[in-house]
Amino acid sequence: MQSVVPEGQQATYDSSHFSPGVIDGDRIFVSGIIGVDADGRVPSDPEAQFVCAFEGVRTVLEAAGGSLTDIVDIVSYHIDFHDHLATFFRVKDQYIKEPYPAWTAVGVSALARRNALVEIKVIASHRP
Repeated sequence: MQSVVPEGQQATYDSSHFSPGVIDGDRIFVSGIIGVDADGRVPSDPEAQFVCAFEGVRTVLEAAGGSLTDIVDIVSYHIDFHDHLATFFRVKDQYIKEPYPAWTAVGVSALARRNALVEIKVIASHRP
């Protein structure tokens, strides 16, 4: 197993004791990514949060030598999913293209950061 810690995320790795991503054989596992902006804040706008979350997933995959096209499975955790469904789909479709990966969406009552609306976890193929 090889930890993937993108530039600027070493402090989180050290303090929280988890890897943003892990390469294990032919798979990249990306830990749950919450939509935070460049300053580490959760935007109040749902669309901005969803964009930040997918950008965060992209950052980890690229640090592991992969890309969004390598994703085979997505699990997303949502606060008020039905209220933001159309917006989430619109943003997801900007990042995820055919052939579409498997996807599971789960409604939850809370996430790790206050005011966060989504957390995205993925598994991707790794081709060294």
